[in-house]
Amino acid sequence: MGLTAEQTSKFIEAGPHRLHYHEAGEGPALLMIHGGGPGAGGWSNYRRNIDALSQHFRVIIPDLPGFSRSDKPIIEGSLYKFFADSMRDVLDALNVEKAHIVGNSLGGATALKLALDTPERVGRLVLMGPGGGLQLYTPRPSEGVKHLFTYYEGDGPTREKLTGFLDCMVHDRAMITEELFEERLAASNLPGLKESWPFNPSRPPIMEPLWKSYDQIAHPTLIIWGRDDRTVPMDNAWAMLNQIPDVRLHIFGKTGHWAQWERADEFNKLVLGFLD
Repeated sequence: MGLTAEQTSKFIEAGPHRLHYHEAGEGPALLMIHGGGPGAGGWSNYRRNIDALSQHFRVIIPDLPGFSRSDKPIIEGSLYKFFADSMRDVLDALNVEKAHIVGNSLGGATALKLALDTPERVGRLVLMGPGGGLQLYTPRPSEGVKHLFTYYEGDGPTREKLTGFLDCMVHDRAMITEELFEERLAASNLPGLKESWPFNPSRPPIMEPLWKSYDQIAHPTLIIWGRDDRTVPMDNAWAMLNQIPDVRLHIFGKTGHWAQWERADEFNKLVLGFLD
């Protein structure tokens, strides 16, 4: 029987915020940062990965500020810096000097910003469809990003809106279980979330172009992309591949924005091989 959300659930005071997180395993620290979609949280992003990875690492999976069970502040200034500072505060609060980092989407951009601002705190990087990149060929905004910015508009969260968003996350719609759908719908309706939603079009987030600093990433970096990603399309990978000095790229066919969910077993082996 695998780990459960209840078994791994904890809270911590990290900087100015009270954050919820999941923790399991022993060994080198592995910080896993989730994406920014409606109803997102650490467990919903990485529930298919924590069992395998915690056999080798001390796995730490926070809910970012503004998501799931963490505090929901109004974010001002750079979105990526805000979340990177928050994750640094998590490492400080847990007395972790250095951690490998896995980041998906917004979590990937957060990981990049953390590595740029405090390189000494980061070991290796695993990035799945990270934000902050250079989209070369596909139309902008992407289909998934449009869902992000309209989810709380009008009549607010609905089953239809969440269905549209989740359809963009995976290649195979059958991968979205009823349990996951209901969990994310409930999480997207939590008190305070609509007010603090970082992708509110009435106060557009400041998302700095991290791609301009890719050449400053000194860490060994594994980039993982779903060829069929409709949120952060795969053409974002080429600037990373060209500019990050110590980089490798793995592409999954028939896979969307959630490689860690759709390709969980392969993903876990790939990450363990890279980090070990």
